Amino acid sequence: MAEKEVELKYLILRPLGYPLKASFVEYPKVDNPKVFNVYAKEQWRGELVYKGKLIFDMKMFPDFAFEVVDAVPPSGYISDSTKIIVESEMKIIETEIVKNLKLEDVVGQEEAKRKARVILEYLKNPKKFGKWAPRNVLFYGPPGTGKTMTAKALANEANAPFVSVKSTKLIGEHVGDGARKIHELYERARELAPCIVFIDEFDAVALDRSYQDLRGDVAEIVNAILTELDGIQNNEGVCTIAATNRVEFIDSSIRSRFEEEIEFKLPSYEDRLEILRRNAKELPIKVSAKLETIAELSEGLSGRDLVEKIIKSTLHRVIVEGRYAIETEDFLNSLEKLKISSKQPPRHMFV
Repeated sequence: MAEKEVELKYLILRPLGYPLKASFVEYPKVDNPKVFNVYAKEQWRGELVYKGKLIFDMKMFPDFAFEVVDAVPPSGYISDSTKIIVESEMKIIETEIVKNLKLEDVVGQEEAKRKARVILEYLKNPKKFGKWAPRNVLFYGPPGTGKTMTAKALANEANAPFVSVKSTKLIGEHVGDGARKIHELYERARELAPCIVFIDEFDAVALDRSYQDLRGDVAEIVNAILTELDGIQNNEGVCTIAATNRVEFIDSSIRSRFEEEIEFKLPSYEDRLEILRRNAKELPIKVSAKLETIAELSEGLSGRDLVEKIIKSTLHRVIVEGRYAIETEDFLNSLEKLKISSKQPPRHMFV
């Protein structure tokens, strides 16, 4: 082991399988992360690893391969203090070590970022807060306004893992699937604390009971979420951030569990102009457009709309046409097409 190498803080593995396929070979699954951590360290302690490296189980499942998805720091050796995470096969629960993203990268949303900084302070020093910890926070606002980006930036600046799940993936075919996944989510979070648990599309399972026909029977998922939000188990160092575009539809019994609600708004003219300027600098061809005009005419669009539906679509069209610069008219054409498409009636009206 090289002296300059340091011990790993986190290690994320992806199960790949055996070098040769055989019908009689059992495929191992990680049912208990805590037990797997002990088992893994017994055989890999001192092993130097880095992103992309394959490491092999040589005990219970000889030659079974795991790929290193990520590590903090980027390379180092496995020690007794290394926290090892194995990605699930279905990737319902995702664990990410966020890098190169800061709060300042989120354009605008100054009030939201100001309020969210308490989460950053909590993750840096959970014991400082005690019972006053910001454990459950609700991010709400239109799609594409930076809710997920802000949560990831907080994780990065706190040097904490980002454990996430989309609520729509919790709704399984069998009774109990969703509740089991919620408890697995928080079990992993407790192993990795301090960390952020991010529940996206929260309204998919947290709709008010009066919308039962829309949401279906998700009572067991809701009960599991409430149990975890109430902190029946010790969740010190775990901050739950739930994100929704439809906060007015969230069930009041669930909404009451969030001690802080943070609103994300559509970008102002100044914010839209800044988004256009930042992204224009990164484009592979010259931008000769008057961005002030585009910012003025794009009121009501989110940051994601500007990037994906205006900038990207314009770039692709100009490249296909064999031109080497984007003009004001090119952006205006994309804006006009977006406005026309947004006025189209839903597809079911033509069926």
